[in-house]
Amino acid sequence: MTLKTFLLSLLLSISTSNFGQTKSLTLSANLNLPKDSIVSNKLVKSLNDFLSLKEKSNKENIFVEKDDLLETSLLLDEIKKIERNTKTKEDAFYKAYLTNIVQLDTNNFLVEFSYMGINEKTPVLAASFEVLAKQKGNKFYFSSPLKRNTVSWKSKKIGNCTFHFKNTLNSKVASDYVKRVTLLDKKLKTANAQIEWYGCRDFPDVLQNIGVDYKIDYNGKSTTNFSANENNTLILVSGNGDENFNSFDPHDLWHERARFAYSRDLINKPVDEGCAYLYGGSWGISWQEILKTFKEKVASNPKTDWLTLALYTPQVNFGESQQKHLMADYVVNALLVEKIEKEKGFSAVIEFLCSGKNKKGGSENYFVVLEKLTGINKDNFNARIWELIAESKV
Repeated sequence: MTLKTFLLSLLLSISTSNFGQTKSLTLSANLNLPKDSIVSNKLVKSLNDFLSLKEKSNKENIFVEKDDLLETSLLLDEIKKIERNTKTKEDAFYKAYLTNIVQLDTNNFLVEFSYMGINEKTPVLAASFEVLAKQKGNKFYFSSPLKRNTVSWKSKKIGNCTFHFKNTLNSKVASDYVKRVTLLDKKLKTANAQIEWYGCRDFPDVLQNIGVDYKIDYNGKSTTNFSANENNTLILVSGNGDENFNSFDPHDLWHERARFAYSRDLINKPVDEGCAYLYGGSWGISWQEILKTFKEKVASNPKTDWLTLALYTPQVNFGESQQKHLMADYVVNALLVEKIEKEKGFSAVIEFLCSGKNKKGGSENYFVVLEKLTGINKDNFNARIWELIAESKV
């Protein structure tokens, strides 16, 4: 039976059967509920309440226990706004259907639910999810099945980082990673942060482990990483084909630690990228190599208007391709960060980093903070950037 035929049959069975319906979940006609009606009603009500809170901050969901919050945040992030159809721009296009309940023992269940809709008489599956349900007192608590799915894996703790892997771990690379994390966290004033890393085979392996059986947004996607931050701990589930932690990208690591330390709403992206170039290079290219290429390809033009470039209209890519891009405005910000750290220390860099998101035409607060820290403003920007380029050494 094809997926399309299965979905159509399922929707038809739901629409023509006498089934129970709650405020958000529709119960499939073929669903085998727990025999005890009290347990059954409690489970369905708790799941509805769990889903009714999914758009809130994950830590506000009272149907997730603190010990399960970290990995369950990964799953909750995937369920947010799942009802919306971006093509038709309907906010409630996809409806929730409870499709399967499996009793594991007296108080624990495996629960599967899907979000489906009908477009021109054709069933469309948006996503299918799997959660663990644990009965405690008068309600059920829900969690991602990640720990259950990886119970046979090995674990190794190095510093504040715990690595979870199927067979072997490259301990040397993992130790180098932990050392770099420690250095960055010290700069960013992050204290006692923990990291939980899981090495999956590929993206489908990531999805299956965290409890996403299917999601339309990810059709055809083979590699990516998922992360969540709760209770001063970052969880990273890697799906880039590196199950043994044979490598890591210092550029991406900067972003990871900066966004762990400070809200995305505070971080100025060009400054953030400038820091990543300065402290981690890009695409395996060192900062010194990036600066050298920048001087040859961009700064060799004496007519370059650095203020216009800094306002990102348009961005200038001097990398070898669109994929392996190197952006000129990020280099300018790296030079500014280098100057600020040298003259004022890293606390001043943090202030510059957290100058706020850029809007079209640039960020006024960016220039307010920049002038406060360096004396550089829109009027003298060009002259001062030329000075920084001339003073920089490669």
